[in-house]
Amino acid sequence: MPLLARAFDLLVLGGGSGGLACARRAAELGARTALVERGPLGGTGVNVGCVPKKVMYNTAMHADFIHNHMDYGFTVSNVDFSWRKIKERRDAYIKRLNGIYQRNLEKDKIEIISGSASFSDCSKPTVEVNGQQYTASHIVIATGGQPDIPTETDIPGAEFGITSDGFFNLEDLPSRAVVVGAGYIAVELAGIFSHLSCKTSLVIRYDEVLRKFDTMISGNCTTELESNGVELLRRSKVGSVSRNSAGRLVVTIARENAADHTLSDVDCLVWAIGRKPNCHDLNLSKLGISLDSSGHICTDEYQNTNRSGIYALGDVCGKALLTPVAIAAGRKLASRLFGGEANARLDYTNIPTVVFSHPPIATIGLTEAEAEAKYGQNTKVYHSTFTPLYYAVTEHKRKCVMKLVCANANEQVVGLHMQGMGCDEILQGFAVAIQMGATKANFDATLAIHPTSAEELVTLR
Repeated sequence: MPLLARAFDLLVLGGGSGGLACARRAAELGARTALVERGPLGGTGVNVGCVPKKVMYNTAMHADFIHNHMDYGFTVSNVDFSWRKIKERRDAYIKRLNGIYQRNLEKDKIEIISGSASFSDCSKPTVEVNGQQYTASHIVIATGGQPDIPTETDIPGAEFGITSDGFFNLEDLPSRAVVVGAGYIAVELAGIFSHLSCKTSLVIRYDEVLRKFDTMISGNCTTELESNGVELLRRSKVGSVSRNSAGRLVVTIARENAADHTLSDVDCLVWAIGRKPNCHDLNLSKLGISLDSSGHICTDEYQNTNRSGIYALGDVCGKALLTPVAIAAGRKLASRLFGGEANARLDYTNIPTVVFSHPPIATIGLTEAEAEAKYGQNTKVYHSTFTPLYYAVTEHKRKCVMKLVCANANEQVVGLHMQGMGCDEILQGFAVAIQMGATKANFDATLAIHPTSAEELVTLR
């Protein structure tokens, strides 16, 4: 005899950033809440995404600073680096975070259901986990995404490569790596490898990386990658992968306007070609949930799916795949469902974004091209290229590039784009101003902090 379905006010599928935020806010508002998760709490961002990635970025930055120590008067010799040591400390930190999430859910009296969920009843949406059925007045799908990888049919030997998830399982620093992709994950991982003295090639289909970013950023980041020692294989794709007699990889590169090229003795091949939603095993067809052409769950601006009482948020929706976006959307949804805030929803415009490249990229709002398409001749752009003071005494120099995109007669700032030392931290405060509708005149009226790179944004002419 089947077990009766256990009922809750809210059932959240997925213990990543968005699901956790939604569940906890709902519980704070008095909802009887349960959360289903089959893996470690925290989702991609905590376990195999932004948190461990930032640790590795910081590690690479230490290597970068060491190169400049002599220019600042320090004698540095016999510097050894242990990938295993930083991996051990990084993994221990992630485990501590997993424990914190567990304790927070317990403190909030949220029931944690361990296992994989799938919908089992279409008349009254019911979820089954490990043979037990669960139902709720409101069910939120926040199951996230996973890295995509070519099939053996697409690329023979593709299975020899790893994804960004596998990057965090590496026990040792490769001496030779190939990264495939031109998005932010590919750029970040290639930069980490290269700065830690791994010979790195980046395979891209076109001429520049980050092509969806402002053209200034795309062009400058491409230049920085090459100046930092990354071999850029343009107009290229992987044709096949195999292992040689020594167990290392042989990667054949098919080039658009040249003969095929072979990369031998490769220790690590990383596929960073995109991500796909984690919803293929949820049995969504039972409920008739609408999906887009890429398999992402379709929602309206309030995170509603086409099925009443079923919602989706975060990476599974395929829009703005960022941890803070999922968190904000989850909290807004809980406030709407249980807090009496009928109009609570996330505004997906002006989302500040950082790419932890070398140096870091920070961007918010419209690109120059997007602004021109929207505002036409009422678009005005201010930009600057300079060398930050840090590099005044160093042999190796790096530029900082900045751009303000303004619109209409009042020159409202509708876009800000920059790459350079410290830009990741600079963006947050300016994002507040832009979200509030600041104009170029407001920027100009703000006193500069000298000498900093940030002052450039309030002194542009």
